[in-house]
Amino acid sequence: MYWADSISEKVKEQYKDKIKAKIPLIIRDEKTLSGRVHVGSLRGLAIHGIIEEVLKENKIPCKYLFEFNDFDPMDGLPVYLDQEKFLPYMGKPLCDVPSPDGKAKNYAEYFGNEFAGVISELGFVPEYYRSSDMYRSGKYNSVIKTALLNADKIRAIYKRISNSQKEESWLPLNVICENCGKVGTTRASSFDGERVSYECGDFVKWAKGCGNKGKISPFDGKAKLPWKVEWAAKFSVMNVDIEGGGKDHSTKGGAREIADAISREVFKREPPMNVPYEFFNVGGKKMSSSKGAGSSSREIADLLPPHILRLLLIQKDPKRVIEFIPDGDTVPILFDTYDKFANDYFANIKDDFTRLFPFVHLPKERKNISKRILPRFSEIAYLVQMPHVDIQKQIEKEEGRALGESDIKELEMRKKYAEKWLSTYAPEDYKFEIKKELPVLVKDLTVEQKNALTQVLLFIEKEKELNGQELHTKLHEIKIALNIEPKKLFSAIYISILGKESGPKAGWFLSVMPKDFLIKRLKEVVK
Repeated sequence: MYWADSISEKVKEQYKDKIKAKIPLIIRDEKTLSGRVHVGSLRGLAIHGIIEEVLKENKIPCKYLFEFNDFDPMDGLPVYLDQEKFLPYMGKPLCDVPSPDGKAKNYAEYFGNEFAGVISELGFVPEYYRSSDMYRSGKYNSVIKTALLNADKIRAIYKRISNSQKEESWLPLNVICENCGKVGTTRASSFDGERVSYECGDFVKWAKGCGNKGKISPFDGKAKLPWKVEWAAKFSVMNVDIEGGGKDHSTKGGAREIADAISREVFKREPPMNVPYEFFNVGGKKMSSSKGAGSSSREIADLLPPHILRLLLIQKDPKRVIEFIPDGDTVPILFDTYDKFANDYFANIKDDFTRLFPFVHLPKERKNISKRILPRFSEIAYLVQMPHVDIQKQIEKEEGRALGESDIKELEMRKKYAEKWLSTYAPEDYKFEIKKELPVLVKDLTVEQKNALTQVLLFIEKEKELNGQELHTKLHEIKIALNIEPKKLFSAIYISILGKESGPKAGWFLSVMPKDFLIKRLKEVVK
């Protein structure tokens, strides 16, 4: 069973009364907008989005809420920002930090707009809201008061679940300092039912307080709850039924266990169904979140077409890790995986993968998924580096027919993304340049290798038209006849044409090269 269907069955059982009453279930997720949104954040977004799509397919009323958390303090400076310019804002709510481009409403809005653009391209349509609006409109007033009146109970929950010892004077609240406007540098110490006493000081390593002390009403956006308490409060305020979280939060003694306990014991509400999910790991030599390169959701959304990125995000069960290495084989393998699912889908094979296949596509595309040619991405990546090849004619030759409109559209899409991948993350194994002059490395070829190339040359000269499969078979025959190691044979071919020891599949590669060029080059090599 596809994992989203399994969750759907659990939802039907757990919320059967609510479903029977036709009360929409609330699915919720959020992202704190502290900088460019890492591609890993797309996993939670997609998991909740697919749950919504599957529930709606099952005629279960539901609503997907997505919070742009812009009320948390700025507690870190991304390396791609002007450090001197933004350092004074450390500790302030993200919505009170200026936009890096000077155009967006604020810092959080700048990064939120970019992330919302990616979400839209992926076909997910959550209902957005901002945490600052919730606080400032008074929607959290009652839960703030409840949390303050139950501070001793919350301290006990922290101690019992995570062995975190809070001082007796500690209150679950961070006030926005009336003097400096910072929320990350304050500590509240008492509550009289209307106002809290607080101090703004150097209580964290990443921001400096101003030393101000005072008393203030904690309502209407003048203060915020610490995040584990806030998480529980959101369950109640937003009436959440389904909300997952990363594996790190869902471990024993972790944030989710604390939030669930506070939800039950303080806010008197059963917490939502949890969908814990594993990490989305991004690796590779060219990827560096510390340098702000190659790991944002925007950059990966630019690298992959929406349906391939959706495949990456929703294929695996949430409990399985996603490994994404753009400067390895990940991108070609993703396209190959899509092609296999497509072939099975159109062959009417019924399994979890063909069940998944429609959900890979944007909702608006699902009724018109057409059967079309799916040329291998790796082949297209090689062909776009061969200016002498008419790619459409080459694919038509391989298919044995003219391409239709949907075929050509698919081909052009793959060409576009192959060129993008080659210009950004593709490893050297996928890159090559046909050398106009005889490569220098040719001088190192052995007599054995030159003898093998002579046999290749003789075959090419007598063939009227070069065929990839026939060349592949012939190379295999030459290898056996001359008892030459495969690596020596193939490296000799690549060195002769590309000036490097590796390249595309040799038989196919030779078949798409101009015959007169091959004959001339091989004669130069073996003379």
